[in-house]
Amino acid sequence: MEQYELEQLVNTLSLKFFDKPYVDAVSFNKRLRTTGGRYLPVDRKIELNPKYLQELDIEEFYGIIKHELCHYHLHIEGKGYNHGDPEFKKILKQTGSPRHCKPLPTMINKPLHMYKCTSCGQKYPRKRRINLNKYRCGKCAGKLKELQ
Repeated sequence: MEQYELEQLVNTLSLKFFDKPYVDAVSFNKRLRTTGGRYLPVDRKIELNPKYLQELDIEEFYGIIKHELCHYHLHIEGKGYNHGDPEFKKILKQTGSPRHCKPLPTMINKPLHMYKCTSCGQKYPRKRRINLNKYRCGKCAGKLKELQ
């Protein structure tokens, strides 16, 4: 999706669900990893994760845009625009916007590090690497080794 198309899409959704135009900046941010998008109140800018457009359906992407537009329009009006504010929760329900986005399929199937005790054979799957000199088996206190 080109920049012009993204601006058109955000403005269209803003007019459709909020009856107000979106006049500030919107862009893709490839560095976003765990979130579908974010609203930057200082710059009045919405940044969206392009992976959600590629890996999930367009309806999920529309939901992310509507969620960020809720932040935007509440901020412009001087109301509470944070996730815990009652105004924010109310406008999410009114517009049918999701509170959280689904996790990306590539993030769900993230490769794990598998460790095994050399004494008792207990296995330990971990998302992050661990220091094998620092940690021992919780069952028998034996040494751990990484499986490939």
